[in-house]
Amino acid sequence: MSHAGTRTPDEELSQFRVRGEIPVPVLINWLTAAAIPLLTFFAWRAVRQDSAALVPTFLTIFAVLLGVNALLYFLLGHQTLQRRGFIVLIVALFTFLAIQAVEDGSAIIWLFAYPPIIFYISQARVGVIACVGGIAGLIFLFSPLGDALFNSPYSTSFRISMIIVLSFEMVSCYILDQSRRRSKLGLLRLAAEFEHAAKHDALTGLANRREAVEQLENEYERYRRTQRPFSVLLMDIDLFKSINDTYGHQAGDELIVLVAQCLRDQCRRVDTPARWGGEEFLVLLPETGAEDALQTANRVRSAIEAASVTVENRTVGATVSIGVGTIEGNESIDRLLQRTDEALYRAKEGGRNLAIPAGD
Repeated sequence: MSHAGTRTPDEELSQFRVRGEIPVPVLINWLTAAAIPLLTFFAWRAVRQDSAALVPTFLTIFAVLLGVNALLYFLLGHQTLQRRGFIVLIVALFTFLAIQAVEDGSAIIWLFAYPPIIFYISQARVGVIACVGGIAGLIFLFSPLGDALFNSPYSTSFRISMIIVLSFEMVSCYILDQSRRRSKLGLLRLAAEFEHAAKHDALTGLANRREAVEQLENEYERYRRTQRPFSVLLMDIDLFKSINDTYGHQAGDELIVLVAQCLRDQCRRVDTPARWGGEEFLVLLPETGAEDALQTANRVRSAIEAASVTVENRTVGATVSIGVGTIEGNESIDRLLQRTDEALYRAKEGGRNLAIPAGD
């Protein structure tokens, strides 16, 4: 995750799949399953037509190598190895078909299957390089030097049409592939925004109650496995109603945001500060005992007491009362929260701006 900020769009897209999209390994397996019998058929035809032994031999070899590539994927589950092996094999196959003029030269039209496949199964950059290399190789094959080396049977009009039409297809595939990738990236970002909104409070940006409960349950399960204690802080802004009545709801909202910022500043990265409801907040402190939790609570309380906001040229501050609870024995999450809430009530009854540890 430390490198997430340096990922290219292609690398980001490769981690996800939208509904209905064919996974690359599955597509490669389907193409392989179709290619093997086709290659076997044309190898048989080459033998029947008394073609040079090179053609049926190489077509059979390509069929076998594609099968080996698929088998290695089933055995190892290595997607990158499968994709790279497939790309190398189809590049070599299409090159062989073009140079050897298989099927009286008509097999070269299989090159039109190359651009959509290469763009779908690889990154855009790889697709562009492969297509540019492919068209350059075709131009070389159709050049006088290519004729001297390979004695290609293609007519001049066919060569011109082949180069123009294949270039047109490659450009079209690139444009469509970019559109597909942008659409997919937009969907993934939209999904991430919805997921974030579902788990976070709109005003403060902290985790909402639903997310806090989920994190509590996860930490509780870890506690049951490891017996490492965790703690929670339940806090409430003191006299919040009177602040709203005196300074207005805007001041109240700004104080809520201020408390949220203080929580971010004072909590560790592993902690989960959350808006529990209204002017009430909860902080989950993983692997934290009672003494450390109380120290954290007092640090948070002091930071909030020292902070303030300015509303209509008036300085408005706030204090919080905090209940501090640490998991004990086999008690449930509900029982822990109940004890912590009772400690919060005692902090308010004791004069407010206090952090009180939960009792039994």
